[in-house]
Amino acid sequence: LDRLGVRFIEGGWAGANPKDGEFFARMGQTHLTQARLVVFCSTRRPGISASEDPMLVPILAAATEWVTVFGKSWDLHVTEGLRTTPEENLLMIGDTIRFLRQRGRRVIYDAEHWFDGHAANPNYGLQTVAVAIAAGADWVVFCDTNGGRLPQEVAASVAAVRSQFPEFEQWGIHTHNDSGLAVANAIAAVQQGVRMVQGTINGYGERCGNANLCTLIPNLQLKLNIPCLPESQLRSLTEVSRQISELVNLAPDDHAPYVGLSAFAHKGGIHVSAVQRNPITYEHIAPELVGNDRRIVISEQSGLSNVLSKAASFGIELRKDDPACREILQQLKDLEQDGYQFEAAEASFELLMRQGVGDRPIWFTVQDFQVHCHHGLGYEITRATVKVSVKDSEHLTTAEGNGPVAALDAALRKALTAFYPAIAPVHLTDYKVRILNSDAGTEAKTRVLIEFSDHRQRWTTVGVSENIITASLRALIDGLEYGIRRTVLG
Repeated sequence: LDRLGVRFIEGGWAGANPKDGEFFARMGQTHLTQARLVVFCSTRRPGISASEDPMLVPILAAATEWVTVFGKSWDLHVTEGLRTTPEENLLMIGDTIRFLRQRGRRVIYDAEHWFDGHAANPNYGLQTVAVAIAAGADWVVFCDTNGGRLPQEVAASVAAVRSQFPEFEQWGIHTHNDSGLAVANAIAAVQQGVRMVQGTINGYGERCGNANLCTLIPNLQLKLNIPCLPESQLRSLTEVSRQISELVNLAPDDHAPYVGLSAFAHKGGIHVSAVQRNPITYEHIAPELVGNDRRIVISEQSGLSNVLSKAASFGIELRKDDPACREILQQLKDLEQDGYQFEAAEASFELLMRQGVGDRPIWFTVQDFQVHCHHGLGYEITRATVKVSVKDSEHLTTAEGNGPVAALDAALRKALTAFYPAIAPVHLTDYKVRILNSDAGTEAKTRVLIEFSDHRQRWTTVGVSENIITASLRALIDGLEYGIRRTVLG
């Protein structure tokens, strides 16, 4: 986030749990070049002064210059949530902000439930903001905490408040996505003069998530000409999005705007032909502006243009009048009719294409395989045996795993690494199963997608069969073959 150019990073509530406290302790040893670290907390508790509230002790100990304080804007929350009076809530807001300012902290005041509170009791909402500003808040942030407001409501509320405080300029917006409008609501607020937008990478957050910065930033910068990041840093947005997906161990959203794998994907043959002539025919921005790539997708809707484009991306020389071109296209459509899908399995399609042009060496062949599952009291062992032909010799290997796919993978590697040691780092990173004709019950056909990585690149392969283990083995074979090809041929 710091390298991306984010200005403020809110790191958590120090003292609320051990993890957040440890985070700020570690961050004290970390130098950020662009971002300011922010600790988060609520206003003091009712009935005591801020200086007496033990909750604020770890907030000061976090030693950040900036503190985000959230307070109640909605009188319903004051009486029902805090169980106190509206007057006491105003004292809590002012006392907490003054306490932090007197100790050298700068304060971002999050007006929690602002839009609901302003709609229900506008006079009281305005009082909470007036108290926060008078106490020394550097920023005041309007929060759509329940995520239920519409863009026109957000715009009207922000405009009304700004007109009441014409000399204060440091306004912010914090939106949730419960109505699917977090990004739209944030943009509506910005168009009314808000200067700070709070959100998260990939929209992560409770319930339906927060405003997605990966969508907001390019919309503001590329569509509204509001500078957010230097151009060079905007080009790292896709990389940051995917890296953070890895860190939080959640699969990236392939269909996310701007940064998704499919954000600039083209499948229909007519689309592909047009994009190759002039990209703006089917692209609203150049993908490289956000660090993404144009992607030509292969499916049964593909035409020769798709095949030629994919061939070029794989470094395969193929002409439109080459018979192999139409043969590959026909084979693609036949396989998709049989249940295969190559949109998310480009490694398998590259192997298919290379076979079509006579550039697919036989690195190994699986002659036979068996899988056995042994159950006992409190344990389960899966053992796989494979017979593999490698370089004119046969090898029978056995390995155990925590399931059929893991056992088959281990057995195959055991046979192959002696001949191709460079594939040792290759490992499975994702495994997906789709039942294609569920009405057939246990005889249904299964499609398996397996993602591999060698710590430098990821690739995905596909296998289809009525037998889920056979489908998995076919995807495994393609994945390991692709890995060998990468390491041997580069």
